[in-house]
Amino acid sequence: MYALVDANSFYASAEKVFDPAIRNKPVVVLTNNDGCICAMCELAKSTGVKKFGPYYKVQGLLKRYGAVVRSSNYELYDDLSNKMMQIVGAFAPDMHVYSIDECFLHFGNWCPPEGWQQYAQNIKQAVWQQLRLPVGVGIGSTPTLAKVASHAGKRLGNKNGLAVLDTPQTIQHVLQQMHVSDIWGVGKRISARLEVQGISSAWQLAQCDPKSIRKQFSVETERTVRELNGTPCIAWDAERANKKQIYSTRAFGIKVTQENDLRQALCWHAEKVGEKLRRQQSSVVTLTLFAHANPFASEGHYHKAVQHKFAHPTNDTRALVQAASYASQVLFKAGVLFHKCGIGAIEILDDEHVQPDMFAQLTHNPKLMQCMDAINKKYGSQTIGAAAKGTHQNWTMKRDFLSPQYTTNWQHLPKIHCN
Repeated sequence: MYALVDANSFYASAEKVFDPAIRNKPVVVLTNNDGCICAMCELAKSTGVKKFGPYYKVQGLLKRYGAVVRSSNYELYDDLSNKMMQIVGAFAPDMHVYSIDECFLHFGNWCPPEGWQQYAQNIKQAVWQQLRLPVGVGIGSTPTLAKVASHAGKRLGNKNGLAVLDTPQTIQHVLQQMHVSDIWGVGKRISARLEVQGISSAWQLAQCDPKSIRKQFSVETERTVRELNGTPCIAWDAERANKKQIYSTRAFGIKVTQENDLRQALCWHAEKVGEKLRRQQSSVVTLTLFAHANPFASEGHYHKAVQHKFAHPTNDTRALVQAASYASQVLFKAGVLFHKCGIGAIEILDDEHVQPDMFAQLTHNPKLMQCMDAINKKYGSQTIGAAAKGTHQNWTMKRDFLSPQYTTNWQHLPKIHCN
């Protein structure tokens, strides 16, 4: 059996964990630079506001409903996600983290003495008691059926977030109520093609011949059909493959017009790329660095990119920052209102495959980088880094509604005043 544990409206729910005063209020979370709405709690959804729409268009409506607006607090979300996965992981011998708010559990042939329904309730209760995060738990004989159960727990029946598909009758009852587009792995294009053939419900898809589906669509769709019929086809690698490219990009909080600000931003991104490279034990051979104005503006269009090739693969922050600093001189153009910049490691090698060069004058210092990463891991990101990124960064992301980073910043620890 498999279980899918999914946090409900994770970003919005995370904002309520350390602020009980807003738990009974509509909460919306905004994207980078407070541009659009990326998450809403159930109370916020009832206002009629839609996700991914521009915030400024619904600002007045949200105010009338007394909604609480928050900027994306990625540091808080990441830490709460890690804690949630630790709690959930204790309930099964095998766990696969699917996203920041979802994970699969695999139980094999084991069955809990108290039954699957109570076991799902135990998982949900444990996460709520220890983190105050609401989660749903769907259980089925395949990962796809666990996804189906998760959907059923939230949208069908009593909508308590719990569902167990452990009998053919239960599976049929749920699949008959689900549209084919609600099935994991079936996108809009595939569902449209299926509907042309008269297949509109998940149950109708499950009754199709897998081999015929493979010929008409793909092997992934065939696996979906087999999984709907109880045959596990999806497996996860014990270790995730290293990324072939690593990027760090972000739009500016305000338009950048000075070369120094552009250089600082590029150096900041270079530091981020270096951290990600070292995390997966890789080094970069070629960097791409770019900066551009707002492409949607009526005038003042500008976009430029350069590449930097290292003589020897490196993941040393100092080398990356130096390359970014040089590139800023080429990318900058006076009079341009820069909207965004970024850096990408587009040619990456695993450290174990890097060919040493006995004649190369290497400047990287692995022990220094390990020390820097250890300090930032213990005391928080950006505790120590390159001075080239500056200390007073006017260009940083706009986050006017940012909540405290309760679990990762010593200055933001909740304070209790006793009288």
